[in-house]
Amino acid sequence: MYRYDEFDHAFVSERVEQFRDQVQRRLSGELAEDAFKPLRLMNGVYLQLHAYMLRIAIPYGTLSARQLRMLAHIARTYDRGYGHFTTRQNLQFNWPKLSEIPDALADLASVEMHALQTSGNCIRNVTADHFAGAAADEVADPRPYAEILRQWSSVHPEFSFLPRKFKIAVTGAERDRAAIQVHDIGLHLKRNDKGEIGFAVYVGGGQGRTPMIAKLIRDFLPEEDLLSYTTAIVRVYNLHGRRDNKYKARIKILVHETGTEELTRQVEAEFAALKDSELRLPEQDVEAIATYFALPDLPQRAEGWENLARWKNADPAFARWVQQNVQPHKNPDYGMVTISLKPIGGIPGDATDAQMDAIADLAEEYAFDEIRVSHEQNLILPHVALADLEAIYRGLVAIDLAEANAGLITDIIACPGLDYCALANARSIPVAQEISRRFGNPERQAEIGELKIKISGCINACGHHHVGHIGLLGVEKKGAELYQITLGGSGDEHTSIGEIIGRGFEPDRVTDAIETIVDTYLGLRLDPSETFLAAYRRVGPQPFKTALYGSAAEAA
Repeated sequence: MYRYDEFDHAFVSERVEQFRDQVQRRLSGELAEDAFKPLRLMNGVYLQLHAYMLRIAIPYGTLSARQLRMLAHIARTYDRGYGHFTTRQNLQFNWPKLSEIPDALADLASVEMHALQTSGNCIRNVTADHFAGAAADEVADPRPYAEILRQWSSVHPEFSFLPRKFKIAVTGAERDRAAIQVHDIGLHLKRNDKGEIGFAVYVGGGQGRTPMIAKLIRDFLPEEDLLSYTTAIVRVYNLHGRRDNKYKARIKILVHETGTEELTRQVEAEFAALKDSELRLPEQDVEAIATYFALPDLPQRAEGWENLARWKNADPAFARWVQQNVQPHKNPDYGMVTISLKPIGGIPGDATDAQMDAIADLAEEYAFDEIRVSHEQNLILPHVALADLEAIYRGLVAIDLAEANAGLITDIIACPGLDYCALANARSIPVAQEISRRFGNPERQAEIGELKIKISGCINACGHHHVGHIGLLGVEKKGAELYQITLGGSGDEHTSIGEIIGRGFEPDRVTDAIETIVDTYLGLRLDPSETFLAAYRRVGPQPFKTALYGSAAEAA
């Protein structure tokens, strides 16, 4: 992973001390909240319902054991003993005291971490495929390019005050595990007929109040043009994006109102002026960054195959976990392990300080000192020998994180919702917990198969409900919480926005509604290999509407 150089260390430390002074002036009354707000947002500090919230940047979701231990230390020292991993591959602390946040930031700086650009109208944390560098279907590791974009965008003088927040995602595999088509810019690494590396460029995706799928504006952008073309896109957006209405300020609205063809023309014109500038990426610079992300030296561990077969025969629970939570690695003696942060009845994405410490120990001993955060709110050990899977599993059992549910119905994405967020209209966490408990039986989950439920407590869609196979949106109606259901969404290479199925459900009825949807699917699928999403796309919404409401009139 990338290591700070002398400039990085000095810059982050200076920013911590600058913010320490700003906090002291706020606490003394010298700074009013209105004046302090833009300053704290630049340092990842929000004011939530009950307390301040600190959002930590985890660039492209990559952590070392030392960094994860520091996050555990901050949870213990400055918070209430836990943190919340988010759909931006970040970590949030929900209860820090404002007076102690500069100390927490100083601790983060000591392990090459920070909270810069995790909020505000700037280019946010660049995200990537959580299996990057390890996946068997990968064309190239996207993380070097994500790091180049991170360095380019950090405190960018031209792009620090955009019309609205701006999000970039990069994937380098055949399967899109980074949801690039619901980002402001999505980059898909590919090779052309000559074997050269480049990018398919998508622009104008996003969820929230007006969900839209990004438009492909370049089928192949050469590697050396990455920064100049990205600059051209953001420059066009910065110039023409709306600042008069925050609900229409994202680049997706600009693409929609301008038209894809005209916006592409403007971007290409700007790119033509930048193409041969200092933004062109020298090959040696790309190679230098790429050396930070070299695959670890993976010794051959052929004994793992025999051991694995024996362990699976001896322990059905272990066999289920391997089946569901371990994916093939590009080295056949290894696997990519998903650590589910979705124990049955638990809070999606939460991890305690003790759990973080234990995972750091496992990564250090068995996984080449590397952990990833997925946008699905789980943790990943990307390089684990099959011969070490049993030891990993036992370690996870000891900390209650050995749930074999990755990609299944209880692997629920949920935002913090009304329990924490000042913007939320409804709670997300209790709904996720109840659904998890209802479908917690391992045999039932296996029977249902792949099914992604995603829950947001407000229209901002931090829980990615628009691209859930089943999406739940919490709304407020006449002073009460109500949950609107969407079906058929997906955030993969075949991205789709879920369809609203009908009127919403009260909190005490929403889990029954999910069960009705699942039972309807099980009754109409062609065979057990047909997933929920495939079945929905085949039959459409009507069977589900009929099952839920009985008639079209009742669904309205």
